[in-house]
Order: sequence, then C-alpha cells, then structure tokens
Amino acid sequence: MRNRFILSKGHAATSLYVALEYKNIITKKELNSYTKKGSLLEEHPSPKMPGVEAATGSLGHGLSIGCGIALASKILKKNFMTYVLMSDGECNEGSVWEAALFASAKRLNNLCAFVDYNKWQATGRSKDILNLGSLTKKFKQFGWNVIEIDGHNHNLIFKACKVAIKEKHKPTVVIANTVKGKGISFMENDNNWHYRIPTAEEVNMAKKELGVK
Repeated sequence: MRNRFILSKGHAATSLYVALEYKNIITKKELNSYTKKGSLLEEHPSPKMPGVEAATGSLGHGLSIGCGIALASKILKKNFMTYVLMSDGECNEGSVWEAALFASAKRLNNLCAFVDYNKWQATGRSKDILNLGSLTKKFKQFGWNVIEIDGHNHNLIFKACKVAIKEKHKPTVVIANTVKGKGISFMENDNNWHYRIPTAEEVNMAKKELGVK
C-alpha cells in the first residue's frame, strides 16, 4: 500500500518533478519539458500528471485535501500515511486552521504535515506580513503532536516520519526550520530569489558551491 504526498506549497513543483523522475514515474524527456508549450510540467503541479494527487496552485488547501485522504483511508480501512508539505506563509490562511481542527477532532494519526519554516513569504518576512507567533504552540493547542527539527537534516526528517507513523491518537506536524536558499551563498535569506531566475553564470556558481558537476 503506497503512502500519499500532497505538495501544498505548489510553487515548489520543480522538486516534485525531479522526485517523480527519480522514481521512474515520469521520464527524463518529460522532466526536461518543464514549462515548455504543451508540457504537463507547469509552475504548479497538475493532477493530469502521473504521481500528482491534486492541484495545489492556490495556497492553503493542501492540508484540507490531506485530511480528506487520511479520513478516507480510515473509513476504507486502508493502512497508509498521508504527508502534506506546507509553507509557513500559507499558514496565514484560515483554511489551514480549519483543517488542523478537523484533523485533531477526527484523530487522524495517519496524517503528517511538514511546515517549511523559512520565515519568508512572497513579499517579505512572515512575521512582518502576518505574525503568527509560535507555530509549535499553535498546533499543540489545536491538538496535534508537534516535532520541531532542523529542516536541512535528512536524518531528523526520517526520524520525525517514524515518530508520526507510531503516533496512535493525533495528527503530527513537523516544524522544519529552514533557511531560504540554503547552501548557495548569494541566495541564502534573499527573498528576491522567490521570483528571480538565475542566469547561466549564476547556475554554474551555485553548482560549484553545492559540489554538483
């Protein structure tokens, strides 16, 4: 039985496409067709694509979709986990907190959400746009099991998933503290890269810093 994954922060679709190619769900040729005319690989994921559960171009809906899938799996007595990756900026949406209440009320212990907590959103620092305070405290008050980690540590991500699988009564949220543009000196904590496309020279500079040939 396969697990389900919802990329609620749909603007990170390029990472999803690479993962789909890595798992042989799409071909290398399809991956290289990204944003080209006629391609299904758009800026946000399309459910027309194999391996994509839902369109998530409108932020704030992914957790609700994840709740529905997780509840359905319980009703149908199917044993799989549902994972949802959200941005901290989309936690401004009221639909996120309605879904959080729903998940707790229905005891969706087969649901695990990750919040990419890089403290930025489209137009500025998250705390300056709409200060949510402590996400850890908020989710705990909404009845969730909360784990806070360094979101760049893969081992901690895997450990958090294992904890979520063993949870018997509550949904789990992993607050993954991250740095926007991590690993590339001229991109780190620079919100201009929320929109900018790197030049060929910048791509080569980034690859060099990342140790990619």
